Amino acid sequence: MKRSLNKYFEKSFRKNWDRPALSDYKGETNKYSDVARKIAKLHILFETCNIRKGDKIAICSRNQANWAVSYLAVITYGAVVVPLLHEFKPSNIHHLVNHSDSRFLFVGDTLLENLSIADMPELEAVFSLNKFNIVYAREELYNSAFDDLDRLFNEKFPDFGPDDIKYYEDQPDELALISYTSGSTGFSKGVMIPYRALEYNIQFAATVESQMDNKSNVVSMLPTAHMYGMIFEFLFEMTIGAHVHFLTRLPSPNVILKAMAEVKPDIIITVPMILEKIYKSKLLPFISKSRMKLFLSLPGIDQMVLNRIKKSLVESFGGNFKEVIVGGAALNREVEAFLRRINFPYTVGYGMTECAPIIAFESWDRTKLYSCGKPTQNIKVKINSKDPRNLPGEILVQGDNVFLGYYKNPQATAQALQNGWLRTGDMGIIDSDGFLFIRGRSKTMILGASGQNIYPEEIESSINNLPYVAESLVIDDHGALTALIYPDFDALEADNIDHATLQHLFEEEIEITNLEMPGYCRIAKVEIFPEEFEKTPKKSIKRYLYQR
Repeated sequence: MKRSLNKYFEKSFRKNWDRPALSDYKGETNKYSDVARKIAKLHILFETCNIRKGDKIAICSRNQANWAVSYLAVITYGAVVVPLLHEFKPSNIHHLVNHSDSRFLFVGDTLLENLSIADMPELEAVFSLNKFNIVYAREELYNSAFDDLDRLFNEKFPDFGPDDIKYYEDQPDELALISYTSGSTGFSKGVMIPYRALEYNIQFAATVESQMDNKSNVVSMLPTAHMYGMIFEFLFEMTIGAHVHFLTRLPSPNVILKAMAEVKPDIIITVPMILEKIYKSKLLPFISKSRMKLFLSLPGIDQMVLNRIKKSLVESFGGNFKEVIVGGAALNREVEAFLRRINFPYTVGYGMTECAPIIAFESWDRTKLYSCGKPTQNIKVKINSKDPRNLPGEILVQGDNVFLGYYKNPQATAQALQNGWLRTGDMGIIDSDGFLFIRGRSKTMILGASGQNIYPEEIESSINNLPYVAESLVIDDHGALTALIYPDFDALEADNIDHATLQHLFEEEIEITNLEMPGYCRIAKVEIFPEEFEKTPKKSIKRYLYQR
């Protein structure tokens, strides 16, 4: 029998009343009692303003403690939370607030300056997350309710304590939140996540992160508005009484490593881009030195050097973690192979928003190189292929983690959920030991001239390791493959390399790379791209913007 998700929070808050819960890195810390008090006040506000169970409330800001408080207040009240990524453009936020039928909006001050209330006509109230004050109210009742909040709270709870916490008891198939995978009008799909999917993922996290307890620390560097960061850097931690430190600044590798060294987290949740940047900016220059290359070629000496590199990398992440869990996209194969060579405790999982998000996982000491683990407990995964071990097919999923459908989009729902299975749109194989290997997206797969399946992600993985390449995109250019390359301009400037020289350099490097590829995967043309590619919340490139 499934337990109410909100009862996990209720139990945790009571048990960990005086322990630290939420901190803005280098800022204020909220104890569980502080968070519970703020939630109780917001519940009074919702009730006074006639917010009903199931009503939608949107939240949009950078990661911060008040974002988390608002989220918990909405879900434990029984309303439906609509977390919106702060990277969305104002017009996208307007569209999503309207599309989700949100009655209230909690928003960060920086974003608030660029929003137009007039473009969200059904919105009834807007609250600042930075100051927790009301900035717009369609009815005077809302202003009055907010002004009277302290008095109403003191009247209801003259001596507020753990026993006063009584949260909404949710049901497994009840809608908990709507997560939008894109902000634009033509592509936005509201993924309807039920409580059972959240509860499944939290139970999974409890199994995987069994060493964590109410003394544990976590650095939240991923956007909590996205399912990956939301579950594994925030919600799970709240159910065990852990302390979450939000990086409120742009999480660059230097900022992340500094925070890790100070907080010393017990688990690290990240996306490939972070590890790839650390590898390319810090590790690769070191191991590329002539002396290091010599040492790494000598038996016995090589292991001493690798152990030194591993120790340094572990210490740079705080030195207190069991493993680094990578998700959101495929990890660069060269980076993955090197991390495996130094025996660094990392593992790559697989999930998607529609599964809230976990689908497959295996711990770092049991997984296989380039695999994303095995299907998680009680989750069925099958490959839509005549030969699932050798011939890639679409990955299909069934289980409690699967979403309810897309909000107000029955056509997209019918396409995704067929015969009791979720069509992921990802292509993969499952080996004889049950390990899942992703080959690419079915939508990004390119059909070669003779019918071969070309997975551009695999080619890009090689290109991204070339000198002066920041990121790349391989596209089908009228029957031939073109590599769009966004250069590392800082490295170019440091080495005084101009555009003409760079074009020639890239073309030479691509010729060498082509020799390692099957004929149908070879790059015919290289184009230097002047700006960083636009990305999804998971930091994957929005490929559809660059197709020809």
